[in-house]
Amino acid sequence: MSSEVEGRFHMADVSSLTSGPRRAILRTDDGVRIEAVYEPFPASVSDTAVSDTAVVVAHGFTGAADRPAVRRAAEALGRHAAAVVTFSFRGHGRSGGLSTLGDREVLDLAAAVRWARDLGHARVATVGFSMGGSVVLRQAALDRSTAAGPDAVAAVSAPARWYYRGTAPMRRLHWMVTRPVGRLVGRYGLRTRVDARPWDPVPLPPFEAVPLIAPAPLLLVHGDRDPYFPLDHPRMLAAAAPGGAPVELWLEPGMGHAENAAGEELLDRLGAWLVRR
Repeated sequence: MSSEVEGRFHMADVSSLTSGPRRAILRTDDGVRIEAVYEPFPASVSDTAVSDTAVVVAHGFTGAADRPAVRRAAEALGRHAAAVVTFSFRGHGRSGGLSTLGDREVLDLAAAVRWARDLGHARVATVGFSMGGSVVLRQAALDRSTAAGPDAVAAVSAPARWYYRGTAPMRRLHWMVTRPVGRLVGRYGLRTRVDARPWDPVPLPPFEAVPLIAPAPLLLVHGDRDPYFPLDHPRMLAAAAPGGAPVELWLEPGMGHAENAAGEELLDRLGAWLVRR
């Protein structure tokens, strides 16, 4: 195996775009090294809408590019798009840095979107789960006029606002990230390294990002049995969209939280939406 450096991206292999997955280390604008995987669609596809599109997947907190639920989602979405890019947020998997719980993770996602465009995709859609859902909303708003701006956005099981502690799972999560012993549990038990420093300044809340995403179409997906964020979160996000904005809300009966709860049928609908919107 050999390696090469292509601009901001250190390529872990030199296979052609259609010969199979390739791995890379992406460098974010603040210098963090992010592991990423590019999986191309079969070269036989002739549908222009499909062949031009790459879907970038942003996992939830404690996830990573190689986690089974992320790989399952990528495989399902890849049946609809020319390519799927998965990556590990900072502090997760083999990526460097520390998790900032959705704050500077917008830079990780931006690097992945730029990589997809540099690989030749005219159209890039983003989909995020839980923490990743808040990141795709904020990144689409912050980067909408740049090369990292997505052409379509889907947020699954995303929070609408910060510091929510209204459910037991969220109270446990806050304990983990705000206490030294909790961060040790995260590091060694969940393989997630969390930055101990508080947000300064507090990042743009997801519901305030929603009005800034248009004209890119936005899909909000949430389960009615989500144990982390109740249905007032997706409804708050949808209500934040300006009149006439291309926003859809899917409330999924019986669904729990994020990529672990997303069934094959939902992932199939989600992949079709990302490619056709």
